[in-house]
Amino acid sequence: MTQQTRRLPGRRPTLDDVARGSGVSKSTVSRVINGEDKVRAEVVERVREVIAELGYVPNSAARQLVTRRNNAIAVVASQPQNRLFIDPFFDLHLRGIRKELVAHGAQPVLLFLEEPEEYPRVGDFLGGGHVDGALLFSLRADDPLPGMIDRLGLPAVFGGRPLVRDGEPAHDRVYVDADNRGGAREAVRHLVSLGRERVATVTGPVSQEASALDRLDGYRDVLPDASPLLVEHSDYTRQGGVDAMAALLDRRPDLDAVFVASDLMASGALQVLRERGRRVPDDVAVVGFDDLAAIAEHTDPPLTTVHQDIEGMGRLMARLLFSHTDDGPADGRATAPGPRSSVVTPTRLVVRRSA
Repeated sequence: MTQQTRRLPGRRPTLDDVARGSGVSKSTVSRVINGEDKVRAEVVERVREVIAELGYVPNSAARQLVTRRNNAIAVVASQPQNRLFIDPFFDLHLRGIRKELVAHGAQPVLLFLEEPEEYPRVGDFLGGGHVDGALLFSLRADDPLPGMIDRLGLPAVFGGRPLVRDGEPAHDRVYVDADNRGGAREAVRHLVSLGRERVATVTGPVSQEASALDRLDGYRDVLPDASPLLVEHSDYTRQGGVDAMAALLDRRPDLDAVFVASDLMASGALQVLRERGRRVPDDVAVVGFDDLAAIAEHTDPPLTTVHQDIEGMGRLMARLLFSHTDDGPADGRATAPGPRSSVVTPTRLVVRRSA
């Protein structure tokens, strides 16, 4: 260790000390600390050695003033908090988001929206400079949050395709979603291939969520002439599946198959079929959607379902967001955001014993 890089008694090492010990400028040291790729490898190694020898710790507050970054990302869910931690779908989604944020050195800030009066509070927080961007999911068609995000100019990525009603202009918001329509088509084709002739469906909330509408459209792509009596709308909850399956059996006791638009609803549907004395799959074949291992592998019988990479979609949301927030230079000067595209991930049918 040289005299220049010996630990300095009685005071905290500074950026100037690191620059002198490395024989480079302060701006070069800053670029190394910020992980920029325009510094020669040997210089990066020398600067890091001096940082370690001096025990230099970057001043995070000063770095934030320079980069205008908080290393915090808002994760906003428009759902009751208890549902988020009960439904395995949300658990997997949040797990993927968290893994990617941690990989980027960012901290997730969870925000829950349960009541209309909470929107001003969340809007004030998002607009207060506390976070660098937002990841939003479980938003309904009439949710005011996307409009708030647009007005704030906050970088954001949405979980799920925004639902656009007839006559409304299309949104240019960036989102990550699964191929809901294609997955539903594959599920219903599988049921038809088994010789089933009266195939019903339990939908999600089609007036509020694009995924639910896409899955219903996939059903109709395969069975365009299906009776309306074979379609029951529900809400993606287990109790919703119970109620919907009971209503279908009351209307059409002769149905011999059902495509249920979520595994959670399918678990409720299986309960009702069992209580009504219907054997699965002998009397009624059942296919779900999501491939949530905590549900699909433990139903009786194990559930045939459409797989979507829920955790991977959470990671993709965060990656897309960082592709936007990382566009600006380290000195914080504004630049036009780089081009980003929404991502639709593939689905596949996982055949188990229920169909």
